[in-house]
Amino acid sequence: MSVPARAENPLARLPLFAASGGAVVSLDHIDPHRVAQESPVPEPIIPITTAPRLPTVGSLSEIPWVSVPVDWGIVAQMRVAASKRLSTRIGSEHVDTDHQHKLGQLIIADLLEERASEAITAGLSPWEPGYQARMGQAVFDALFRLGRLQPLVDDDSIENIIISGADNVWIETSDGQLQQAPAVADSDQELIEFLSFIASRSEVNERPFSPAEPRLHLRLDSGARLAAAAWVTPRPSVVIRRHRLQEITLRDLVDRRTLALQASKFLAEAVRRRASIVVSGAQGSGKTTLMRALCSEIPPDEVIGTFETEYELHLHLMPQRHHIVHAWEARPGSGETNASGRRAGEFLLDEALYDSFRFNLSRQIVGEVRGREVWAMLKAMQSGSGSLSTTHAHSAEGAMRKLITCAMEAGPHVTSSYATRAIAEDIDFIVHMECTTERTMTGGFRRHRWVKEILSVQASDSVRGYSTTRLFSTMEGTRLAGMETVPEGYLDVFDPMEEMWRLS
Repeated sequence: MSVPARAENPLARLPLFAASGGAVVSLDHIDPHRVAQESPVPEPIIPITTAPRLPTVGSLSEIPWVSVPVDWGIVAQMRVAASKRLSTRIGSEHVDTDHQHKLGQLIIADLLEERASEAITAGLSPWEPGYQARMGQAVFDALFRLGRLQPLVDDDSIENIIISGADNVWIETSDGQLQQAPAVADSDQELIEFLSFIASRSEVNERPFSPAEPRLHLRLDSGARLAAAAWVTPRPSVVIRRHRLQEITLRDLVDRRTLALQASKFLAEAVRRRASIVVSGAQGSGKTTLMRALCSEIPPDEVIGTFETEYELHLHLMPQRHHIVHAWEARPGSGETNASGRRAGEFLLDEALYDSFRFNLSRQIVGEVRGREVWAMLKAMQSGSGSLSTTHAHSAEGAMRKLITCAMEAGPHVTSSYATRAIAEDIDFIVHMECTTERTMTGGFRRHRWVKEILSVQASDSVRGYSTTRLFSTMEGTRLAGMETVPEGYLDVFDPMEEMWRLS
């Protein structure tokens, strides 16, 4: 049988390992004397109790290594062993991420060499160098990155990864298509264990995930947002949201037919005039993307503060747009609650907002309101800084009711009338995003997102305590919101001769 052509080394994108003489060696140099001092006598690698899930034949030339998939069961074993060795070598010393990665590469190379030696001793065919290199990359990804999820997160065409059980995986592409993807674990238990592992390894924002803490909200190193639930759901549920459109503008949304030109002009001017705006919509409707586009209208010399449960706006990663951004992220804390109901290390958004008043901010932006964050949002708006926020709701009117309910959850001292008055007085406009899913000709699914309506909000003496005026709305069968009423004080923004006007 002929020897198959060797595939291009898949580690070229991240040069961690190189195949050489049947063994994997690290390309990065680490002081061997320091490693020797840090390294205890290594524990033996997990013994090979059964043959690897590969063809066992007498000649290497007969093994189709190029087509052999990575054995994730062995990867999981080696990840556990590598994690233990890494923890032992580091000990209590603080080691930066770069050094951890280099030390991890050496450990993984040792594990692979040990496994190759044991395979030969057991009379099994050793792994071909290219396959061994792929295994080394897989173990590195499992130890420091996202394991089997990493290729999906690295794919620039994928926006959402949706998991309802280890073998029920769907991806949503940036153009709105929904497609099924391969399994990300061999079992639900393996998936849960890996989620617990990645939640616990963060140096900056470690999060618990266990039967006592069955929900997980985590910012990944790539900037993606991970939400997971287990033990309280039939199967582990995970959603990883990748925000592809980070440097988006209102003009870009017009070009994508997400936003009408008139509406973009109005919103741009509203941001520049420091109006307080809430973006509402269903899950995955594009609220955060619109928020980034609105933030692009803030002058670059303004000092901005962002307040989020998990970083999603990422304004602090775009210094070319805004020179100074102070970004705060909440922290859930860990362990048992104390007498005050707080956990050790817990840090809340309203505490961050309180501290921020010493930072000479021009704008305070509260990323998302799901509950008690509403009070941080209101405090930001009351400072007169032209704040921006998002919330989940089925309509712009529904967003008002949602925010009032969130405010009342603070306790019995917050009455409906007080919450209504506070919200109506501080919010200027609500922009509602709509999202629909339709089946394509090929049998797949495609999502469409657009701005459905824009309301202005005013406090009033009516029974409900506020009034709204619909400024922009969509006609049935259309996806571009046209103007219904000229926004008060914004007449100078528009050209009355434009054909796009649709005044009621």
